[in-house]
Amino acid sequence: MAASAKFSLTPSFKIPESYPPKTLVSNFLTIPSKSYLKFNPYFKPSSLSHLTTIPKPKFKSGTQFHNRMIRCLFTGIVEEMGEIEQLGASNDGGFVMKIRAKTVLEGVHLGDSIAVNGTCLTVTEFGTQLEDFTVGLSPETLRKTSLIELEPGSLVNLERAVQPTSRMGGHFVQGHVDGTGVIVSMEPEEDSLWIKVKTDKSLLKYIVPKGFIAIDGTSLTVVDVFDEEECFNFMLVAYTQQKVVIPLKKVGQKVNLEVDILGKYVERLLSSGFVDSFKASL
Repeated sequence: MAASAKFSLTPSFKIPESYPPKTLVSNFLTIPSKSYLKFNPYFKPSSLSHLTTIPKPKFKSGTQFHNRMIRCLFTGIVEEMGEIEQLGASNDGGFVMKIRAKTVLEGVHLGDSIAVNGTCLTVTEFGTQLEDFTVGLSPETLRKTSLIELEPGSLVNLERAVQPTSRMGGHFVQGHVDGTGVIVSMEPEEDSLWIKVKTDKSLLKYIVPKGFIAIDGTSLTVVDVFDEEECFNFMLVAYTQQKVVIPLKKVGQKVNLEVDILGKYVERLLSSGFVDSFKASL
């Protein structure tokens, strides 16, 4: 019988000296990506049409199948930074990514949800002794998120889906990335770091000063919104800078964005005539 795995909150890997990586996943897939500096973050669907299926789960030594209820809610409190070990096309014609991790593998089962840079993905394979897990990526995920920029050695934010007994330390994060933004400035102030991000107007309308936003899966507070520049900014304190991948990125790189879902619900109710019908019922 294989020895039981030992887990630690301390990562067993070091942050690469040269970060971010030079070679993008888009090069591996030979996809002619469009520069986000032109503010067109989406890729043509036809260029990824061959990635149509998510690989079937594979059993490895030390894994258990768990018939679980659907649970895909996160808090935006990153549990650890994982390291990309492998990524590429699978035998089934899809795209898979293997991530080295420790903390998020505690109690993991096949089919569980783990947020990778804020993107809710399903565990299709894992091995506790090897301290890694595999997820499948759909063409839509690659088009709508910044995951296509990853390569072996890249670091990613990881968080398991919450359970009924979990503390809500951040805010309600679904892991459904709304789009991407591009970092336009990174300016230190003492031991803190100011970061400004530019994004599309369709997302900016949901972003408000002092409101919640998930950036690469990290629950953060918006400081200011600059409508004319189509930008917003936020600040990272020294502790947070050591726990998430955002400070490792450079100006011009993408970040995944998920806006507060409450704003979407309010907009939907107002546009559906809910207020008028409510007044009429009084």
